[in-house]
Amino acid sequence: MLTTRWIAVLAAYGALMALGIGASQVLYTFAAPNLTEGEVLGLNAMVVTVVAIYVLASAIPFVPGAEIGLGMLMVFGAPVAVLVYLCMVAALCLAFLAGRLVPQAALVRFFEFLHLRRAAALARQSADMPPDQRLNLLIERAPTRLIPFLLRHRYLALALAFNLPGNSLLGGGGGLAMFAGLSRLFAIRWFLLSVVLAVAPVPALIMLIGYHP
Repeated sequence: MLTTRWIAVLAAYGALMALGIGASQVLYTFAAPNLTEGEVLGLNAMVVTVVAIYVLASAIPFVPGAEIGLGMLMVFGAPVAVLVYLCMVAALCLAFLAGRLVPQAALVRFFEFLHLRRAAALARQSADMPPDQRLNLLIERAPTRLIPFLLRHRYLALALAFNLPGNSLLGGGGGLAMFAGLSRLFAIRWFLLSVVLAVAPVPALIMLIGYHP
């Protein structure tokens, strides 16, 4: 039976999903009718505004940033491929850095709020550990065999998760990147490399085929 705390969490989750989807629709509606190809290439005030909103919105958990970027690619084609690519990389890095700034104590309190005592104890125990020791501890305490595999191949797993259809249910690209930063298990340089490679396929394909709507 669901407790009041879990009902509150599920309600907050649903609200975040709704806000994320709503934000993506507002951004897409705002951008598509008002930008011509010439304006996109000219980087005028409208483009700068849309780019800023796109980056900030895509960095927010549960906002489907990948779908927003895909929509922009479908509307404007190859001329915006590099711009969309750079925006998505910037958004994921912003979310990752935001996660790194969240104190580990906040994660402990979150687990305690959900009555996840084992998770809270593990987070508290590993809070001051260097990344290698924290990783080994998590692997040793993992309840299933799948989790150690994912932890050992965490950069590949994260890159695949960024491209997983419907990943907004897991927090979207922004949420995944923020959790990666919060976990303190991802080195900044390797996270950046993972993002650069993970985001590249669709914009690169659009450029290679020279798609124009």
